[in-house]
Amino acid sequence: MSDGEKPTDKRTKDMLEGGRPQFLFVLDETRYELIRELECRGNGEVLVLARRSVQRAPAGSVAIRSLRSPSQFMNRQRLVDQVRLAFLLHHPAIAQVHHLKIHQGEPHVIMEYVDGPSLDTVLNLVTMLERTVSPSFALYIGAEVADALHHAHTLRDDQGLPLGIIHRDVSPRNICLEAHGAVKLTHFGAAYSLMVGREETPHLLLKGDVAYASPEYLNGQNLAPSSDVFSLGLVLVELLTGRHLLNVEDAGGARSLFLRPDDQEPRPEESPSLPFALMRTLIRRYGPEDVEQAVRGLPEALKAIIHKALMRDPAQRYPTAAEMSQALYTCLADMPQPYGRKEAREEVSRLIADASAHRDRLELLQQEIFPEVMEEHELPSRP
Repeated sequence: MSDGEKPTDKRTKDMLEGGRPQFLFVLDETRYELIRELECRGNGEVLVLARRSVQRAPAGSVAIRSLRSPSQFMNRQRLVDQVRLAFLLHHPAIAQVHHLKIHQGEPHVIMEYVDGPSLDTVLNLVTMLERTVSPSFALYIGAEVADALHHAHTLRDDQGLPLGIIHRDVSPRNICLEAHGAVKLTHFGAAYSLMVGREETPHLLLKGDVAYASPEYLNGQNLAPSSDVFSLGLVLVELLTGRHLLNVEDAGGARSLFLRPDDQEPRPEESPSLPFALMRTLIRRYGPEDVEQAVRGLPEALKAIIHKALMRDPAQRYPTAAEMSQALYTCLADMPQPYGRKEAREEVSRLIADASAHRDRLELLQQEIFPEVMEEHELPSRP
């Protein structure tokens, strides 16, 4: 749990007790029942798994994010606009938002449920196992996310005017891999848009995880698609090396991973969260030599992509996420073996299987990724 992160609110906690789905509400003749909590963020947002059922139709699963209702009218309107913005995004690598429901005075956003681990969970697994993901896995994830970002960046309204959407929270926590290997970019709640007009000054609020923010964002300058390109570059470095480019862990942040002796109680989960001033200091100090040091030993074509994505000057990065996506897909095609959804699913499954042997010593937000009953001798062997 991050600094300032709150436990599950009492209403949700009470509903979760008993171990069976609890009725939430009805929307357009669809019944929603609470199954379990998925995540609780420091801003009071609670994400739960829910069952959606309509008469004479098979039941399905959705995620419901419970938001704190702002006290001021302008902030409430911005919240509605934020959800309206998310409605407009239709891309296979973006988790779809379905509805907004005001329930017991608080807004609830009903969205696609991604039944697989986030990259944050994947990074925790590889850290514990002291390995990294394959270059092909990082290329596949990066190419899919970049393609999704391009869709958001270039989206227009009904009058054909550009919406100017910038995700500005591209981080491991907001990139997921579903059970069949498809990549899903989530949580456009921090997105900036010309339609919404939600740009905040840095000293008041920085949306998203500042550990993955671009230099221009940290310095309060104008945002562009290249800002998300930079954030994605940081994610790729961490996937490929197991460490954040700026060593934020050593600077005071911590991954959401704790190994503990068996006789100790579990400790609250934490994730990288740095003070704004500290992150801005770190980002000012880094240069191309730091990128080269981090990615040494990787294929030259892959290194070139990361160097370009992480240029300090936005004008020297990929001008569009589509160009970065194409570069990543081209590099992936040049790898010795084909790689796609099937291979990504199998690679993550091997990580989970190997980590399952240590599950009694591992604290993860997504503990449900482990099989309910699996002894060590039952784990699949590595190829």
